[in-house]
Amino acid sequence: MPRKLIEFHTEDLRALQDLAEDRSSTVQELIDEAVRDVLRKHGKFTDLRAALTHSRDEDKPATRSRVTDRRRRSRR
Repeated sequence: MPRKLIEFHTEDLRALQDLAEDRSSTVQELIDEAVRDVLRKHGKFTDLRAALTHSRDEDKPATRSRVTDRRRRSRR
């Protein structure tokens, strides 16, 4: 696995260490989760399955909500 040195503010690192301890995980696992969340938020995926699922869901036509349908019927 490639390595990269990342600098954290002391308070942030202490909070991450406390959270990792509370969750019985490691700081590395928390950072991995955060990076995946940021990538997903911006439409970048690290695995093929997630990318394909996202692509499939984007291609579906938008459906109207029931509220919109009710409003249209009541206007008739």
